[in-house]
Parts: sequence; structure tokens; C-alpha cells
Amino acid sequence: MSEYVRGEYKAPGAKLVVLEAWVSDGVIADARLSGDFFLEPDEVLEILNAALVGVSVSDRDDEIVARLNTELPRDVSMVGITPEAVVAAFRRAIPTSSRWLDYDWRLIHEKPQSPLTHMALDEVLARQVADGRRQPTLRIWEWAAPTVVLGSFQSVRNEVDVDSARRHGIDVVRRISGGGAMFIEPGNTITYSLYAPPELVSGMSFIDSYAFLDDWVLGALRDVGITAWYEPINDITSAEGKVAGAAQKRLADGTVLHHVTMAYDIDADKMLDVLRIGREKLAKKGTRSANKRVDPLRRQTGLAREVIVDTLIDHFAGRYGLRPDRPSESEHDRAERLVSDKFATEDWLHRVP
Repeated sequence: MSEYVRGEYKAPGAKLVVLEAWVSDGVIADARLSGDFFLEPDEVLEILNAALVGVSVSDRDDEIVARLNTELPRDVSMVGITPEAVVAAFRRAIPTSSRWLDYDWRLIHEKPQSPLTHMALDEVLARQVADGRRQPTLRIWEWAAPTVVLGSFQSVRNEVDVDSARRHGIDVVRRISGGGAMFIEPGNTITYSLYAPPELVSGMSFIDSYAFLDDWVLGALRDVGITAWYEPINDITSAEGKVAGAAQKRLADGTVLHHVTMAYDIDADKMLDVLRIGREKLAKKGTRSANKRVDPLRRQTGLAREVIVDTLIDHFAGRYGLRPDRPSESEHDRAERLVSDKFATEDWLHRVP
């Protein structure tokens, strides 16, 4: 006997994809796709429906995507729908699907920590979620010192003017996720991390997961008067300029560490004095001031940083629920060991000279 299931998926900025399916012994016996997307020629819809028949809940996402791509005609035009979006709708239809509300989200918002401690806590808390020792968590960072945070694969000498950083009293650290450098001053940035199980982003491409995990932030920014959107791959921007940048690290089991730094009141001159890459990007764009690239939240809202942070927390809690929490003593101990054994070492900082 077949079981009727239904799943919906809408990547931020894309169209709604709805999958209704009849599943027998874990295999799709019949499928019907619908939504507000565009497909040409019309018969592609039935091609996709037919291609889904025989798909098993145990099939890997990339296998299903390849199956759908194989059946698509060469002249197909798809707007607002992709094979990856179809798979995401499928994963939300089957009993093992995952939604934000499936989890007991926890909030960590502690006193200011050193940059090295933040790097270590990110790794520790992500691994705790992966091991089932911690519920999925939102952590708001508070910074105890100015710093430049390099992406995992960035070159120190290519990204940072070390002499200028030393002159300004700014340390350089390296995180475990990829992406670009973050220029941090206490009180002038808002940083947060999400530690989420792999099921939350099941069926999504890496790029789609960025926008999906930060969709709640766009809602929170609307609450403070900013209309923002995602600029692929990993920027949040508004009509007045860039607001934030995101980075991700996937652990071996697929657990997601997703973190974002938002500009509240950046000292553009100091940033350009310290970051080499910032100078190059601005020169290529013919831009004389960083303010045209990274527009601070203070200028766009007129609100205190604490008000914006509270709005972020309240919006997340209103959507998904959020319970106050803190790192356990053992989590803090592990972070301290990681600082001394990894993040504070020259080998880690200069793993890419």
C-alpha cells in the first residue's frame, strides 16, 4: 500500500516547488510536481514526474539529481526550479525530513571572549552537535579584542599587512571555515554561528544552503527597517551596500557550522590599512571609500548595536523557538585545549603562508 506524502521547498529568492508523491516500501510509485516556477517546453513537467518514479528514500541526493538531469531535454528552460530544489522538496516530504521546528534550538550569548577562544568554541560546539551531545545552537559572539579572522585557506601575507595590524594592536587568527577575511573591532560588528544537523539542509546544494540558513536574518533586518537580500554565494546586501558575509564548514558527517559577520560601524580607513585584499577590491572597482562596499548597520538603522542583536534573537525565537543556554564546563575546557594545541600555534596560523 502506498503512502501519500507532500513536501515544499523554496530557496530564498526562488520559486515554490511542491512535490506530492505516493511512496511504497520507501520507493516513489507516483509523483506530481507543482509550483509557481517556469518550465519550457511544457512536457518537461511530466518528464520530471516520470523520472521521480523509482527513486528510493535511501538514494543519495547527488544520485537523484543526476537521474533528473539525465532525463531533461537539451533545450529545457527552467526558472525558479532546479533538480536540487526537487530533491529538497522530496526530502521534506519523506518521514525523515527535517525542519527548523524539529529541533530544540539553544541560544548562547556570553560575555566577550578572545578571538582565539571564539575560533575554538566554533569547532567544539559543532562537534558536540555532530556527536549528539548538544542541541542545535545559535551563538551570538561578543568580541574582547580587535582582530582579523582569516578563512581556512587564505594566505597571511596576501591578505594582511602584518606591520599595520601590529601598529593598530590587531591580532590575526585563522578559523576552520573557508571564505574571506573578517575585520573585527569590539562593538563594531555582529557575529553569530549556527551549529545545525545535516538533515536541516538535506537535498540542498552548498550554495542554496547559505541563503536557506540566513533567511531568518533577512526577516530580522526587515524588523529594523532594512530590506536585504542574499547575493550569491555568501553576501547579505541592501540597496545601501553590503551588510554581512557568511562562511561554512561541514564536518565529516555533514553537520553544519554556519557563521556570519555583520558590519555595524566599521572604521574603513583602519580596515584598508590592515587588509591588503580590501585595497585591491576597492581599486578594481574604482572605489575610494570602503563605505561604498560595507555599509554599516548603524547608518542604515540609527539603532544601537544592542537593539539590533536583541532583534535578531527575538526574530529567531519567534520563528523557531530558542532556549537560553551556555557552553558546559567540559566544552569550555575543550576550547581552551584547542586554543593552545591548535589555534594559537604558528603552524595553524601560517598553514597557508
